[in-house]
Amino acid sequence: MADSAAPQTVLVTGAGGRTGQIVYKKLKERSGQYVARGLVRTDESKEKIGGADDVYIGDIRDAGSVVPAIQGIDALIILTSAVPKMKPGFDPTKGGRPEFYFEDGAFPEQVDWVGQKNQIDAAKAAGVKQIVLVGSMGGTDLNHPLNSLGNGNILVWKRKAEQYLADSGVPYTIIRAGGLQDKEGGIRELLVGKDDELLKTETRTIARADVAEVCIQALQFEEAKFKAFDLASKPEGTGTPTKDFKALFSQITTRF
Repeated sequence: MADSAAPQTVLVTGAGGRTGQIVYKKLKERSGQYVARGLVRTDESKEKIGGADDVYIGDIRDAGSVVPAIQGIDALIILTSAVPKMKPGFDPTKGGRPEFYFEDGAFPEQVDWVGQKNQIDAAKAAGVKQIVLVGSMGGTDLNHPLNSLGNGNILVWKRKAEQYLADSGVPYTIIRAGGLQDKEGGIRELLVGKDDELLKTETRTIARADVAEVCIQALQFEEAKFKAFDLASKPEGTGTPTKDFKALFSQITTRF
């Protein structure tokens, strides 16, 4: 994108989440290129990320409530996700595994499927030029342990939303991230793959900050459009930190 071009208005949903916050902050820091907007669910989340006027409050499960945030944007980055809660009373000293549950109305079917479909529909109706959707690796395996968390089938519903986006006609980039880590970004070699092949290797994690960077870089390059890929990284100190995102996106041939 030429520097002389008008900045793109970009909405990140799930902007109060751990990865969404990073995307929102990065967009704000690049004000020459982007006009940032965020969508959060509560006043508390809005305050947590600075409380600016460009942060909208809405519930993605209610199709109408996401429309104001989406009006007039060029691109949408979807980082909303159902979040399992741990059942109280787990004692790690006794071994075993904690049990998880989803709150009523906040199951993956409502958040990851209906909520993402609502965002995609609203963006398409508003003429949005690109949608970046962050999902998760593991979706090719129905028996993946994440699906059993709280009986939510979270990867099944995420993948249904990914397929809906791929069929929408809107230019899209689907990023299926590996295990998310709260580490510094920009210091590892990023790896792209397909069909969960990276899960069979030793390199299946990724820093949230690197996922955030890939989301924003995807807005810059035609090579990122109509692509779906798995994303992980080499351990810090091995390989060469990824700087050429055009080359990274050019490696990807898979549309879904």
